[in-house]
Amino acid sequence: MNVPLDRRRTINAWCMYDWANSAFMTTVTTALFPIVFRTVAMTAGLHDHDATAYWGYTSSIALLLVALIAPLLGATADHTGGKKRYLGAFAAVGIVFTASLALITRDSDAWFLAAVLYVFAALGFAGGNVFYDSLLPHVARGNDIHRVSARGFALGYLGGGILLALNIAWIRWPHAFGLPNPQIAVRASFLSVAVWWAAFSIPFFRRVPEPPVVRRPGAAGAPLTEGFRRLAATFRDIRRYRHLGLFLFAYWAYTDGIGTMFRMATAYGHEIGIEPTDMITALIMIQTTAIPFTFLFGRLARVIGAKRSILLSLAVYGAVSVSAYFMTTSAHFYILALAIATVQGGSQALSRSLFGRMVPQHKTAEFFGFYSTSSKFAGVFGPLVFGLISQAAGGSRLSILSVIAFFIVGAILLARVDVEEGIRAAQGNGPPAAGGDG
Repeated sequence: MNVPLDRRRTINAWCMYDWANSAFMTTVTTALFPIVFRTVAMTAGLHDHDATAYWGYTSSIALLLVALIAPLLGATADHTGGKKRYLGAFAAVGIVFTASLALITRDSDAWFLAAVLYVFAALGFAGGNVFYDSLLPHVARGNDIHRVSARGFALGYLGGGILLALNIAWIRWPHAFGLPNPQIAVRASFLSVAVWWAAFSIPFFRRVPEPPVVRRPGAAGAPLTEGFRRLAATFRDIRRYRHLGLFLFAYWAYTDGIGTMFRMATAYGHEIGIEPTDMITALIMIQTTAIPFTFLFGRLARVIGAKRSILLSLAVYGAVSVSAYFMTTSAHFYILALAIATVQGGSQALSRSLFGRMVPQHKTAEFFGFYSTSSKFAGVFGPLVFGLISQAAGGSRLSILSVIAFFIVGAILLARVDVEEGIRAAQGNGPPAAGGDG
């Protein structure tokens, strides 16, 4: 990337926050905590499939809370500035409550306490990402936005994968690391995520500048009041940015499917009898394999366009959903994990950067609040539907199959998005930006 040294450092510092907080998604949300939660819930007397369902409901509640506050926070931050300050506050909440997960022991029956602590940890993680994502268009420029977004996700996979591998080593060989048993190693892993998140966030807060505040003409009043006014205005603005709104609905659908697969993967595998160590090893494989494929997808987007690249990834996710219905062995889990690794980072990075290309610069936090809401509010439904079907059917195989509906709906809506028109609208009906795709 041919950019000045100072801006390169800013970009690297921005990307390091992905490295820092991705450990929460890998070690906590995807790998270890679903198994801990199910174990605690079954100790309390819940049936096997009910424990899986309750984990789905817990995930839904966490996402619902973020969805309810994200647009207001985004609008308020655009009016008052302080996007980094908001991010720091949410990160602090996430770090503290992630550390508190170490209080949960696998032989206890405190599943409700486990659910509450996780909800607040997830709130801190997802709420902070509203403001982290909103800074992308200020950090990157023009065509670089796809590559910078991809670099952030790639570093996230690398950082999260490294810590997850270390955590698994603690659990498999606890005595070699001075830990008395695997249960203590799991609790130590949650503490390590909190420390990792805090330590590697420092470059972001030191080097990424706060973007200037661009107030709307006539804006006045208290920041909270103005935040509500801007939120209402954003709803009206969606009518002007038609293709941006259409993309949001598409993203709403398919990211719900992606999120559901990751939040429920180990819980589903645990329920059908896949060994936890095999599942977690497969997740480490995803983290490492996803890195080169994230960059490859960034290059693919320059050839066939970001939209077509995302559509390709949705076809792969749909095939994984169908195949997971028939999964019975650890080998099957490994194969499906490898398939996901080829598209996971690329689909997420390109979605974020494609949205950034169609967002007006002076409304980034406000519109990225909608972007976050689209994923978090929609994300409520996937785990919820998963849990409801699991309880109704007495098992989760039909639940994993139902996820394909989210990919089909998302692909249909995304196919109708005119990216060039969306970019022109964001620029005030000016000429299309170079490097857009249709």
